[in-house]
Amino acid sequence: MSYSPEVRERLERDAKEIIGRYPKARSALLPLLHLVQSEEGYVSDDGHAFCAEILGLSKAEVVGVSTFYTMYKRKPAGDYHVGVCINSLCAVMGGDQIWEELSEHVGVGHDEATSDGKVSLERIECNAACDFAPVMMVNWEFFDNQNPESAKQLVDDLRDGKSVSPSRGPKKLCTFKEASRVLAGLPDDLAGDGPSAAGPSLEGLKVAKANGWKAPEA
Repeated sequence: MSYSPEVRERLERDAKEIIGRYPKARSALLPLLHLVQSEEGYVSDDGHAFCAEILGLSKAEVVGVSTFYTMYKRKPAGDYHVGVCINSLCAVMGGDQIWEELSEHVGVGHDEATSDGKVSLERIECNAACDFAPVMMVNWEFFDNQNPESAKQLVDDLRDGKSVSPSRGPKKLCTFKEASRVLAGLPDDLAGDGPSAAGPSLEGLKVAKANGWKAPEA
């Protein structure tokens, strides 16, 4: 099944804008994979074919890239893609337990979506937020200092359509498809909303200011 004329026209228009930012068209492959993912919630066969055609690449080249990176999904993700960090620090702080209880609670495993299509789960090796461990992400927005009960409540609220706000970043939590569109380089104008850093992340800065420390000059 190929894209409808309406979808194809929209993709071509957005792809043209994205490709125009690069000196060589093939350099736009990663954002274009996000773009096609924003249509169906994963990179479908049609998505691979579209990227290959518009960038002048072979389909094998496109598939080789999309299957290398875990951020590109091979089957539809949920409206809210929930990532649980199970790397060393988060695991020690409770990330493994969060994953086990949350997976059992929701009834799906790694890279699987609920039957209603609202939530999918992923075991993530590192969310790069160790100072807030254990950490979860929903559509790449941070939910800090989690525990099994808060994690289950978060997912229940998402499935019930309740308003949920990340610990940092914009108060409005976008869908997975909307997040993919932003990652393609088509902003939703929410990048500056909410705090980008807070709590433990700022402790070192506070100590430096209190002691008058400054970075060495070049």
